[in-house]
Amino acid sequence: MRTRRGISYPRRVVAVNACNTASEKRTSSTNYKRGKPDFTAGEYMVCRKRNRLVSTGKKGETDLFDSLPDDLVISILCKLSSSASCPSDLINVLITCRRLNGLGLHSLVLSKASPKSFAINANNWSDSAHRFLKLCADAGNAEACYTLGMIRFYCLQNRGSGASLMAKAAISSHAPALYSLAVIQFNGSGGSKSDKDLRAGVALCARAAFLGHIDALRELGHCLQDGYGVRQNVTEGRRFLVQANARELAAVLSNPNSGLPTRAWLTWNPHAHPNHRHPSENGPSGCPLLSDFGCNVPAPEAHPASRFMTEWFAIRGGSAGSGLRLCSHTGCGRPETRKHEFRRCSVCGAVNYCSRACQALDWKLRHKEECAPVERWVDEDGEGGDDAGGVGGGDGDDVMVES
Repeated sequence: MRTRRGISYPRRVVAVNACNTASEKRTSSTNYKRGKPDFTAGEYMVCRKRNRLVSTGKKGETDLFDSLPDDLVISILCKLSSSASCPSDLINVLITCRRLNGLGLHSLVLSKASPKSFAINANNWSDSAHRFLKLCADAGNAEACYTLGMIRFYCLQNRGSGASLMAKAAISSHAPALYSLAVIQFNGSGGSKSDKDLRAGVALCARAAFLGHIDALRELGHCLQDGYGVRQNVTEGRRFLVQANARELAAVLSNPNSGLPTRAWLTWNPHAHPNHRHPSENGPSGCPLLSDFGCNVPAPEAHPASRFMTEWFAIRGGSAGSGLRLCSHTGCGRPETRKHEFRRCSVCGAVNYCSRACQALDWKLRHKEECAPVERWVDEDGEGGDDAGGVGGGDGDDVMVES
């Protein structure tokens, strides 16, 4: 039936809004009886389409994310975990939805996680953080194996499990794990003085040095120079030291934010540091590149495991136990596992180091300004130290600090 204007009446009245009041419905019905529809035919069709879409959403609207295959989502999560700059980058994804939580804990995603994604502060250490690190380690993440191994070995004092995790990372050619195992062998950490294995320490150090680890190169150079655990070869030892210095300098120069002054690393003034005892041993023409301690460059960024250990023992009063000392290099964090395990400076006796690499770094950063020779120093137990101080492996041996 048509009106005078040629508009057809709708066969039935559909409410525009489901929330219309009863009075609006009565008004609409009255207008319909008088031949005055509330909306045109075009508006009626739009309302029918809108209601159809709304009703479809109520039944269960489809999400495009659910249609993505798992392989594609896992690939994206792998990229995210490998480039994460802090733990929250990965945690925020895991708490987004149930599917992302399940796929985010996939072994492939955890195996690609960057060291900074599980760089946990010692203040926030908990069972859940321990379980997450364990999941990453079980997934084959070498960095997680090394980090958790260091935490268990030195902080939780679970020597066997910690050494096993570090060995698992070392099998994957993880250079820091190889060097840490070498330090354990040199010092006999976790055991007695008779548990030292110098030859095994040199072998592990050589493997890490082959992979380009700067501290391992410097440690191996000193071992060859001093005949410590290997046949003495001064020329070869000097070559490793120069190579370590060159790699250290290249790492700093390749960083645009290092802030290193131009050619400042090549200059050396023996009068600027009166505590230097042998300036002629610093290399030809005083070039620090040829020295035992390297160039005066900014300290490298500490590994998350080292930062965790430093914070862990700082919370506990800066000591690992009664009579146990920490390595004096602030970026190390290793504690003694028995008394007199680490080597001391034979000049002042005020500092001690777990390795020659930590000694070299700490000398450049601060100790060359503080070291002052004394005729005789006494340790905390009242026992006098040796003044001669050769290069030894701790337990009463001292580090011969040279400039």
